[in-house]
Amino acid sequence: MTVVQFALSTAFVLALSGLAFNRAHLLSALLCLEGMMLSLFLALSLWTLELNVTSLTSSPMLLLAFSACEASAGLALLVATARTHGTDRLKSLNLLKC
Repeated sequence: MTVVQFALSTAFVLALSGLAFNRAHLLSALLCLEGMMLSLFLALSLWTLELNVTSLTSSPMLLLAFSACEASAGLALLVATARTHGTDRLKSLNLLKC
């Protein structure tokens, strides 16, 4: 395992552990998801460069497009939650009170 692979896997695991253990605010959960997607994007980009495969060159851009869609949907949910509940704390959200 090279240093770059170790750094990318460590970044992914740290973002995953932040998502698992830090469940206070919706914004922090969205930032952890974005960190995971960024580490996956970098890993996929470096993997296609190392293998010199031309058929996989579009896959990092596809992942980046899905990441942008995920970020916009997450921010829309954050704004809607902040408007209806007044806060983005995850403990104040109750799906039974909709």
